[in-house]
Amino acid sequence: MRTILGFIGLLFANGVLASTGAAEAGPNNMGLTGNYLGLLCIAIFVLAYAFVMVEEFIHLPKSKPVILAAGLIWIIVGYMSATYQSDSLQLEAIVEHNLTEYAALFLFLLVAMTYINAMTERNVFEALRCWLIRRQFGYRKLFWITGLFAFFLSPIADNLTTALLMGAVVLAVGSDNPKFVALGCINIVVAANAGGAFSPFGDITTLMVWQSGHATFFEFFALFVPAVVNFMVPATLMSFAVPDENPQAGSDVDVPMKRGALIICGLFFCTIATAVSFEQFLHLPPFLGMMFGMSYLFMFAYYIKMSSPEEHEDFSQFNIFNKVAQAEWDTLFFFFGVIFCVGGLGFIGYLEIMSSYFYGGWGATNANIAMGVISAVIDNIPVMFAILTMEPEMSHYQWLLITLTCGVGGSLLSIGSAAGVALMGQARGAYTFFSHLKWTWAIALGYIASIYTHYLLNSTM
Repeated sequence: MRTILGFIGLLFANGVLASTGAAEAGPNNMGLTGNYLGLLCIAIFVLAYAFVMVEEFIHLPKSKPVILAAGLIWIIVGYMSATYQSDSLQLEAIVEHNLTEYAALFLFLLVAMTYINAMTERNVFEALRCWLIRRQFGYRKLFWITGLFAFFLSPIADNLTTALLMGAVVLAVGSDNPKFVALGCINIVVAANAGGAFSPFGDITTLMVWQSGHATFFEFFALFVPAVVNFMVPATLMSFAVPDENPQAGSDVDVPMKRGALIICGLFFCTIATAVSFEQFLHLPPFLGMMFGMSYLFMFAYYIKMSSPEEHEDFSQFNIFNKVAQAEWDTLFFFFGVIFCVGGLGFIGYLEIMSSYFYGGWGATNANIAMGVISAVIDNIPVMFAILTMEPEMSHYQWLLITLTCGVGGSLLSIGSAAGVALMGQARGAYTFFSHLKWTWAIALGYIASIYTHYLLNSTM
């Protein structure tokens, strides 16, 4: 956190010491980081995130302050562009780029959330909860089961989808124990982010590194052991705090899954495979595969409705558009605000300052470690994008290091990764910013241990 505050101080010092427009404009920014309006944008962004961090106490949905901040930042950016630049096409291109980035994330998330809602309505997670209770697993065993599932599913399904899926299981199993839900969600976030770090499809940042040509598909698997260490260290420490109890078995222990539940689960995994295939074989964005997979669910929902006897009201009222409406819209709008806030700051030139400052003065190893910490606050996507844009000269070992740190660094805070933000919305009230912050020290130990493991195993690359 001191690194973050120090960098923010650097940005403000840059504004005080530099004259207006002192920073050199680049191909993707205005170079106006020394302008007082640019510093105002920084202040707006910091204030908005302060509201996000205290959501637990003020009960203001996290999407509202960041969307307001995004609007204010782009009003200022538009004014600065009109005042100091004559090329409006550059501004339009940056807005379109941010919109494309958000649209891809939005559609991907919407499909995943719709499938989760459909499986919830078909009692998939209730049935799983009842099965786990009948197996007499205690909370500690459930803690490890959900964590391991998250770690090994994330490389295939991506960390966000995995977190949503396993989070639903934790909520179903531990609904009567908020402490277990909080610890289970933290464990899932760490596991999903760690699992996604050693696969090109596990996280957007790994996908970006893969597409940029800095590592081949199979070279990412060199990060498997460091990722395991990143997950196991905090999971082991947190497991001692998990209640040594068994979930209470109620009258719903034998709740059966509704008609079509298993088929919907199969369609979900087919959708994931479709998204992977679109990227791997057709070189198309994964969200196109996800949207194509949504059609599987649409057609099956139509089949359920049309083939159900009229006396079965539950079947006839199965409407997939209701599941779309039940998506976590606060989370989806939160991502809009974050992407456009960071996009506006990047267009002013602050992301380039961040990259040049760290890599120019700290060296690759220290910079890559710091970037992982920063990704817990700013979000790893713009951080990685800034690094790839700057193209610092680094060895293959260092490119894998930044892939690891940006992938798992977001676990340090609940707002540092898409998985954490999504689970805050899904487990509202039980998993919060401060419940995660209590265990940041343990996650930081795993972060340090994974970096050291990477050094021991891969430093000769």
